[in-house]
Amino acid sequence: MTDTALCFLTATELAQKIRSGELSAVETMEAHLAQIEKVNPQVNAIVTLLPEMAMEAARKADEKLARGEEIGPLHGLPVAHKDLVQTKGIRTTFGSLVYEDFIPEEDALLVERLREAGAILLGKTNTPEFGAGSQTFNKVFGVTKNPYDLSKTCGGSSGGAAVSVACRMLPFADGSDLGGSLRNPTNFCNVVGFRPSVGRVPSWPNESGWNSFAVDGPIARTVEDTALMLSVLAGPDLRSPISLPESGAVFRKPLERNIKGIRIAWSRNLGGLPVDSRVTETLEKQRHVFEDLGCIVGEGFPDFSDADEIFKNFRAWFYELKLASLLPEHRDKIKETVIWNIESGMKLSGPELGRAEVKRTALFHRVREFMQNYDYLALPVSQVPPFPIEQEFVSKINGLQMETYLDWMRSCYFISVTGQPAISVPCGFTNDGLPVGLQLVGKPQDDLGVLQLAHAFEKASGFYQQIPDLLNNN
Repeated sequence: MTDTALCFLTATELAQKIRSGELSAVETMEAHLAQIEKVNPQVNAIVTLLPEMAMEAARKADEKLARGEEIGPLHGLPVAHKDLVQTKGIRTTFGSLVYEDFIPEEDALLVERLREAGAILLGKTNTPEFGAGSQTFNKVFGVTKNPYDLSKTCGGSSGGAAVSVACRMLPFADGSDLGGSLRNPTNFCNVVGFRPSVGRVPSWPNESGWNSFAVDGPIARTVEDTALMLSVLAGPDLRSPISLPESGAVFRKPLERNIKGIRIAWSRNLGGLPVDSRVTETLEKQRHVFEDLGCIVGEGFPDFSDADEIFKNFRAWFYELKLASLLPEHRDKIKETVIWNIESGMKLSGPELGRAEVKRTALFHRVREFMQNYDYLALPVSQVPPFPIEQEFVSKINGLQMETYLDWMRSCYFISVTGQPAISVPCGFTNDGLPVGLQLVGKPQDDLGVLQLAHAFEKASGFYQQIPDLLNNN
């Protein structure tokens, strides 16, 4: 098997072949490093690369297997962590000049879990500064390009992760999602991104451990690989006060399920959000897939009144909490949109946050009651297809002016407010060849059900198999 062909195997296939001895961890790592050398200069997705360290770890992984020692489910598989994730002794910049030379003294919890499962760290993936904005660029490493069209954005903030997976430089990658950062870039890059239920993947270190907006989660090329990675990331940890008690092992169960009779609420725009016609047309062409599978598909959407206010208030509070201390000394190094978010948080009052919490609770119950009549909600991931890479954010959709740099992502961040599990799964391409993903949302804590539905759609539609032309030229 050539290096390139090896990189096209799924994570599940690679793990099985390494465990059986058909492949070695060294061969697997060499192949992915070769793919990175060929492709990464064109897309700028992996921004810190540690080949010597990765190869040494691969050799040790093979020795461990040869000795007959117990190995984890991800044994020998390469991984790179988003550059917002702390990695002990390895540069972590958060995409900011403020932390350009920062070397953490501890690993994040997800780094611990992936390592314990046998995954081998080879580097870090690019992200916008402090993860702000669904366009991956920063002054430390520059811009990450969309592999399906190098003139377009890959989205964000887990843009480097999504591009690395789409380009077969990694079998999977971790990401994080506050307002859509696991779903938007995977939607733009024709891969899978899963936002788990709040508490499904515990987060540590975390100075706001009770925060129920931001989550960590998996990015992969298939739903099966996504579930495999989630099985390692998920599960309780005493360092996270909101972690769910269920073991991650549940996600290693087969994803096949009879979905006949499942009720799906299909929404083109959540009742009035502006959505680019190219997105709508692409998604509508695939609605029949669910009907062909025996699902009952009806028009419908919950009442998301107040979701915009709730999200923006809590996001501003979150940015003030994490980053306000940087402004006095480092303001000149921080991009304007981050400064705006921080200063918006500084203006918030306690009563304003209290009212947002009351409205969020009411919204949760409206959505919960709506979901008593439906099993899942289907809607666009992003309201636009990938846009020019020179453009920092979308300012207009269908002629409607966006008030802030966040507004074009409401189809994602409205879902963040409710804390439900949501996935972006490949759903086709616009007439000019740009990927479009479908967002599937489940009832609270029905993470496995969302994965099962997405798996059925993925197998029936097959769009995940369409690779970037970029890879055909390498």
